[in-house]
Amino acid sequence: MNLPARSPANPANPANPASPAAAMDLSLPSLYINRELSQLEFNRRVLEQAKDKSLPLLERLRFLTIFSTNLDEFYEIRVASIKEQVGFGLPQVSPDGRTPQGTLREIKGVAQRLVKEQYQILQEQILPALATEGIRLLKLYNWSAAQEAWLEEYFDREVLPVLTPIGLDPSHPFPNIQNKTLNLIVALAGDDAFGRDSGIAIVQIPRSLPRLVFLPSGVSEAPNGFAFLGSIVTTFVSKLFPGMNVTGSYQFRVTRDSELWVQEEDVEDLLNALKGELRTRNFGDAVRLEVSETCPPEMSDFLLQKFGLHTDDLYRVDGPVNLHRLATLYEVIKRPDLKFPSFIPGPKRTRGTDTATDIFADVRRGDILLHHPYESFSTVLEMVRQAASDPNVLAIKQTLYRTGADSPMAEALLEASRAGKEVTAVVELRARFDEAANISLATKLQQAGVTVVYGIVGFKTHAKALLIVRREDGGRLRRYVHLGTGNYHTVTTQFYGDFSFLTCNEQFGVDVHNVFMQLTGFGQCAPLHKILMSPFTLMERLLAMIEQEIEHARQGRPARIICKVNAITETHIIEALYRASQAGVTVDLIVRGICALRPGVPGVSDNIRVRSIVGRFLEHHRIYYFLNDGQEQVFCASADLMSRNLLRRVETGFPIEEPLLRARVIQEGLLAYLADNVQAWELQADGVYLRVQPQPGEEPRSAQETLLRQLSASSVAAHTQLLLDNYQAREDLFE
Repeated sequence: MNLPARSPANPANPANPASPAAAMDLSLPSLYINRELSQLEFNRRVLEQAKDKSLPLLERLRFLTIFSTNLDEFYEIRVASIKEQVGFGLPQVSPDGRTPQGTLREIKGVAQRLVKEQYQILQEQILPALATEGIRLLKLYNWSAAQEAWLEEYFDREVLPVLTPIGLDPSHPFPNIQNKTLNLIVALAGDDAFGRDSGIAIVQIPRSLPRLVFLPSGVSEAPNGFAFLGSIVTTFVSKLFPGMNVTGSYQFRVTRDSELWVQEEDVEDLLNALKGELRTRNFGDAVRLEVSETCPPEMSDFLLQKFGLHTDDLYRVDGPVNLHRLATLYEVIKRPDLKFPSFIPGPKRTRGTDTATDIFADVRRGDILLHHPYESFSTVLEMVRQAASDPNVLAIKQTLYRTGADSPMAEALLEASRAGKEVTAVVELRARFDEAANISLATKLQQAGVTVVYGIVGFKTHAKALLIVRREDGGRLRRYVHLGTGNYHTVTTQFYGDFSFLTCNEQFGVDVHNVFMQLTGFGQCAPLHKILMSPFTLMERLLAMIEQEIEHARQGRPARIICKVNAITETHIIEALYRASQAGVTVDLIVRGICALRPGVPGVSDNIRVRSIVGRFLEHHRIYYFLNDGQEQVFCASADLMSRNLLRRVETGFPIEEPLLRARVIQEGLLAYLADNVQAWELQADGVYLRVQPQPGEEPRSAQETLLRQLSASSVAAHTQLLLDNYQAREDLFE
């Protein structure tokens, strides 16, 4: 399996190490892309999927709602953080040289354009296409008499009883509006029974009410007809104010700072401290206001004043302010022809001649690599289930970042504890937006007798590790290990691209044991034989391996680095990659989301190519590849190339050393994505991504579609043989 060559654009001159390029200051702001603008560029790539007519219609709709969810989180976390810097007068300048104020100005311009395009796609493409498929949105003011009568009866029966209008006056102050809830601001004329005439009321629409209301097909005049709850309430809102004249009713939605702040060093019980913070999350500082396009300036200005926001924080939208609620359609509409074809994940790779159900025996035959979602995560789950009922298993230890309190994995751990196993769970309570689920999980595990700890104060535990201790023939103890790039969440494993690695190699077992000792107890960092661990050795080793490739290039040997991550922002890593490019190392970066590195800068990053893959599955692998003069080094990891991952989290990187498995990671996790000319986007030096198109006569290649074909249950044997053949070709290459 020969790595396709990519000639350096600007090979180094070993005879002139003091060249201008080598002496350039690699921390110059012009060499860095703003991380917030890069994140918005990723959301633009997601939005482009909604425009792609080659995709199934409901999948395009799903991408449109994913864009909304992504943008919400961007404002809740990133914009809120920058606003906080401005509020406290912090003169912090980002690596690209922008001040917080300058970053906010640019965010505003880019985000406004993206939101406008999002609603244009909805109104001009998605909704008309849905209507042709019998999925019809009944728009406000376009209802037939029969539709209006049905919706009015629905409003009277299901909605009106749970609404509480707030008429604003000195005894009814402006309510505390929750984060991302649907609300109406209503303009009123006339006096009420008490002679009050404030003119403004607020209607908060409870989250307990469904946001999409489906009508009977005979009434909707379509197989699937629905209306937005906001439109229904807007139409019949006058029923909340009998005898008053409603002169206007407008939807609005506020986004608030949703970061949880807990001074871990100052609390005795992190779980209870987080519980307290969760109660206030929905009422953080406002960061964005969305209003319907028809909302008059006096109303939007009034809302801005109440939320303490500026006009730059206002977004007018041509449609529902809670657009992400359209995601319900994807689940409710049973139209397989409008979705991606379903597939059956391939089975685990067995070492024997049969499909033995004893996973421990299977792992003893040799290391196992699983590529999710193409291959089933059930192998990992089944290993824990078998451990729970196996009388020879003494202990199970597992890190849990995102899992879910009611997940099959949590249930397997509970069964193990009930069966008398020594079960330890390191539950990361601070997994963003999963805090409540993880608190519930931790409580449930503790009640079943599981030893639960929350990791290290000040460091999120983001590593994905499982250790099973089993007594075997002769009375010896053997450790079985699972390490992964993803989470132990059986839902996300169905659409996240990740690798799982299972082994009973003794050195891996000792290393994972030592990692858990660090997480649950006290002590100096024990030496690790195989595993790299942040915040101790991972970044140091990555920098050393980059320097190693630089030295190979300077000696005139082939040198290559390939990394596949979700984000790259760590400046020390970026500077090292710039030096590698200057030395003539060929660098390929496959970065799904944020990339602060600027490729293609003459004399600095000529030899660096950055691409992003956006498709059916969320690209989540973390893979580091170094050619190392033909003695390839391949690591899978839980860590992105960000300061938080490498310096402020507990992460693991693990080598893939078995030749066939290493060949699989290279081919399936790297080369397939470098060859993609359908779902790939290439980053330009100006920070803009351009979509890769097949050249004339070139066959379209989608990495995800290729992997689906190769790793489906019916194609495993053929693909395994292909890998063996390719591996032999690689061995011949380096002889």
